[in-house]
Amino acid sequence: MLHDRDIREPLFDFLEERLGKIRILEEKTMGRSRADIVMVLPEALAGIEIKSDADSYARLARQVADYDRYFDFNYVVVGSTHGAHIRAHVPDYWGVISVEESWTEHGVLDFYVMREAVKNPNMEPDKKLRLLWRPELAHIQEKNGMFKYASASKDFVRRKILECVPQELLWRQFSEELFERDYTAIEQTLEAYRREYRAAARTGKKRRRRR
Repeated sequence: MLHDRDIREPLFDFLEERLGKIRILEEKTMGRSRADIVMVLPEALAGIEIKSDADSYARLARQVADYDRYFDFNYVVVGSTHGAHIRAHVPDYWGVISVEESWTEHGVLDFYVMREAVKNPNMEPDKKLRLLWRPELAHIQEKNGMFKYASASKDFVRRKILECVPQELLWRQFSEELFERDYTAIEQTLEAYRREYRAAARTGKKRRRRR
């Protein structure tokens, strides 16, 4: 019986060999669920849910709804016990990949694409943008010559980005930010941005009092 932990690393190798330039992010919160895998592609974002032989479908309907809000494409990766009936449990635009232990080589897993993913019609751009940190949003603003809105909320900034940047360009830049994301430096990056935000907020308050 295959478990989630058995599948992950071989799956990453399979996806990289098949798709070329990708970046894998694991265990990302999205709404009420947590995405097992987020796969960054040069112009899109794919969510991947793993249902190993040890998993059930108990939470799958809720997970599908949450994945659909955040990602351009979605896949479910299933152990062989789910292979025959998984397609009845996910929308027809979801991709399906099955995994099983190789018959020819011990310890090796074989992956089969049972159905390719097609573009998710239910992705919500604002939800997708929520996956970026504030400094990453600021970098996109800078790239597109936008005003900083340094003291504005993230919700406001996301709305402005969606209004000002054509989506084809935006999603390329979005992927670039995730390809470049440095988890080792995030605390320093966020703290520097918080200082700038607080300074801008104080300046804004002073200007309002003078009026």
